[in-house]
Amino acid sequence: MAFSSNSGGGPMADINVTPLVDVMLVLLIIFMITAPLMTHKVTVKLPHATLEEKVIVKVPPVTLAIKSNGELYWNDERVTTAQLEQKLAVTVQRTPQPMVNVRADATTKYGIINDAVQTVRKAGMRKVGFVSSPERAGQ
Repeated sequence: MAFSSNSGGGPMADINVTPLVDVMLVLLIIFMITAPLMTHKVTVKLPHATLEEKVIVKVPPVTLAIKSNGELYWNDERVTTAQLEQKLAVTVQRTPQPMVNVRADATTKYGIINDAVQTVRKAGMRKVGFVSSPERAGQ
């Protein structure tokens, strides 16, 4: 141990920072040389955006409410399954197609909800969402 400063012969606890300083100085020099080369500018012709081309039409969503006894309500109007299919056939033809929000009572069985959602999907509605109440604090 010719270079050890520890006279006891045990492991050395001092960190040798000389290699770290050497590496950092080399990296500093490399970045100082390459940084001016990276400021080279390339001209790019960007497309111009216009608002006339993209007119976004907001379509209000349609609400399909399902009660626990299986009653269906289309925008708060009581409908039968046949009437629901007729209303869906008309709604599918609209452009842009509105979203169908499905609301159900907390006690409604999943099978009833699934049947209604499958009717909506078979009619060709692309956007079907579910509405729930927000979670209460402390539950």
